[in-house]
Amino acid sequence: MSREAAYLRMLEAAAKLQWNMATILDAKAVETEKVRNWICNHVSPEVFPGQQDLVKETLEVHDQMIEVIDGLSKMGQGISSMLKVVLRHDAATDSDDGMGGMFSGFPMGGDKS
Repeated sequence: MSREAAYLRMLEAAAKLQWNMATILDAKAVETEKVRNWICNHVSPEVFPGQQDLVKETLEVHDQMIEVIDGLSKMGQGISSMLKVVLRHDAATDSDDGMGGMFSGFPMGGDKS
């Protein structure tokens, strides 16, 4: 398999992963809305015998949400890292000067970057 084909497969996998993440987030949003409605209608300070129990339950819900956000952030960072590798490769081949990119790191002519 050529390098370009491998990069293309990586991009296709990233696109599928992002599609699946969007589907998961959509389902999670629907589920979260149902949970929010249930909590608003059934959970009140009168339900719990003490303030400690109320705080404990609230913290458990927040911990679950933090885990979901953390997992999504890690997946996003992984996708970003993979796309950076592919884009660096594309930039290196686009700026090829006929010398295998040997001079791509040096500003030449009008390039001031």
